[in-house]
Amino acid sequence: MAQYLPILLFLAVALVLSSAFVFLPMLVARLTGTHNPTPEKLTEYECGFPAFEDSRSQFDVRFYLVAILFIVFDLEAAFIYPWAVSVFSLGWTAWFAMMVFIAELALGLAYAWKKGALDWE
Repeated sequence: MAQYLPILLFLAVALVLSSAFVFLPMLVARLTGTHNPTPEKLTEYECGFPAFEDSRSQFDVRFYLVAILFIVFDLEAAFIYPWAVSVFSLGWTAWFAMMVFIAELALGLAYAWKKGALDWE
């Protein structure tokens, strides 16, 4: 049981700190009088303007497609940066591997562009 003591201590500290970060600001707001919910503050809003449709309506598929394309090309930058930092010490094999990777991404971008995935109406 003694070998689990550090883990239990770590979990206890994490639980206390996370509870403090959640409940302490609410308690301070109530005690200082800044907690003042009004009907205007309690209304839901999205993108800075009030909702005008049912909240359960479906989004257009293009929204998800653009989000997925952003994630794909954002990850491309995450892979290219460490490679660019160490390209001179890795050799020609790493350079050719990255060129194949970039060619595949360019092919995917051309395909998405041709299919109209980047067109926003």
